[in-house]
Amino acid sequence: MKGSAMPRTMPDTCCAHHAITRGVSALSHPARIEILKHLSGYDACCCKDVVRHLHLAQSTVSQHLKVLVDAGLVHVRPQRQSSRYEVDTEALQSLTEALAHLTQTCIDAKKSRKSNHEAEANDQ
Repeated sequence: MKGSAMPRTMPDTCCAHHAITRGVSALSHPARIEILKHLSGYDACCCKDVVRHLHLAQSTVSQHLKVLVDAGLVHVRPQRQSSRYEVDTEALQSLTEALAHLTQTCIDAKKSRKSNHEAEANDQ
C-alpha cells in the first residue's frame, strides 16, 4: 500500500480536531455557556444550585451538564446523594489554545496566499 501512508502528524491533528469539535459543540448552546460561567464562580456546585440560577427544569440542566462533562469541560464527582460539578480549567485552557492556533493558522494561510498572489501578479 505505497500511496496510502498517512502523514506522521495526522493522528495528533485528528485528535486536536476532535477535541475542538467536542468543546465547541458543547459550548454551542447558550444554557451551557451560562452553566459554565455559573460553575466558574464556585469550587463545585450541585445540579439544584444550577437549576436555581438558570430557572430551567432539573432534567434540562442535567442534560446540559452531561454534555459539558462528556466534552471534558466539566468534572463531576459523587458526594453522598448528589453530584458536584466543577469547571475543568485545564481543559478549557487547552480548548482556548487550540482555537487560537486554528484561527492563527487560517489567518496566516490567507495572508500567505494573498501575498503569493500579489507577487505573481507583479511578476507578470
